[in-house]
Amino acid sequence: MPIAKVNMKTSKGTIQYTTSGTGKPPIVLINGGSGPIEGWMHILPVISESSSVFAYNRFGVTGSDQPKEPQDGLTIVETLREALSIAGFEPPYVLVGHSLGGLYANLYARLYPKEVEGIVFLEASHPKDIHLDQYQGSFVKAINKLFSMFDSLNPHKKFYEVNFVKSTVAHIEKIASFPAVPVFVITGGKENRMMPEEARLKRMDNQLDLLSLSTTSTHIIAEKSGHFPQLTEPNVVIAAIQACLEQIHEGKKQA
Repeated sequence: MPIAKVNMKTSKGTIQYTTSGTGKPPIVLINGGSGPIEGWMHILPVISESSSVFAYNRFGVTGSDQPKEPQDGLTIVETLREALSIAGFEPPYVLVGHSLGGLYANLYARLYPKEVEGIVFLEASHPKDIHLDQYQGSFVKAINKLFSMFDSLNPHKKFYEVNFVKSTVAHIEKIASFPAVPVFVITGGKENRMMPEEARLKRMDNQLDLLSLSTTSTHIIAEKSGHFPQLTEPNVVIAAIQACLEQIHEGKKQA
């Protein structure tokens, strides 16, 4: 079933979004780089039975406006907070961050700890992942550099978030504190043949390091998945989100 999307005018431009379900805490789905809402299509109907859900396309993605300013982490977090407010969603939230979206969930939690009740890092980027490029071969580096040159010719692409990952990481590293909330880390179990072994092992170390953000953390390996468990093993992702909600509800009962 197609996902029903509507447009929302924010102070920075128009974005596409969708909402579904009822209940608290609201679940906020944060796409990976250039990822559309449709990437959540296999999990949206089910998690909407457990709570209210918000998903959106960031600037530059499908029907949302092209960005008019640099899309670093601070800008993206503030735009998301504005969008949630306009949509009538109130914190605290459960943030589900896929890939690059994991950096934004990480930064959001540090900037606004009282607005976050739990985080699911889904094949999420770790701040130290920016160093993995050093393990790539010269051919891959040359291709990436070529793509960057082409992107620079597009007046809007110079503002795309992929160009500001280092800035986002710098923002994260400036804020040492992280809220005491349940953290779930889902890592794809399938090997990426394009990734050198040394880089793969280092990335796994980084995935495990995300667990240190909370004393209540859980690591889940999506054995049959690569970088998109929400598409290949949606039940694994659904179970993790539901487990996060259960931990939050249980914690409130004991408080």
